[in-house]
Amino acid sequence: MTVRIEVGKKGYIVIPKSVRDLVGIKEGDTLALRVENGRIVLEPEREVDINDVIRKLKEHANRISYAKKAKLGDLVETSLEEEFQ
Repeated sequence: MTVRIEVGKKGYIVIPKSVRDLVGIKEGDTLALRVENGRIVLEPEREVDINDVIRKLKEHANRISYAKKAKLGDLVETSLEEEFQ
């Protein structure tokens, strides 16, 4: 997506709503600005809640807990041809 914007007085720019919605930028968010090879790159800074990550990993583990745990040697007597017949 390419959007043309105009730089206002004091260097201000407005990020169009369609772009903010696309990348999930909300009022009050902090953006990281850096220059790479003569280009300006703006990225939203995301705070990661470690407790939320742990909770989601546990939920995922519960969802896949039905799967048989593989052990070393389980496929020794199996050929690929048998697996895909």
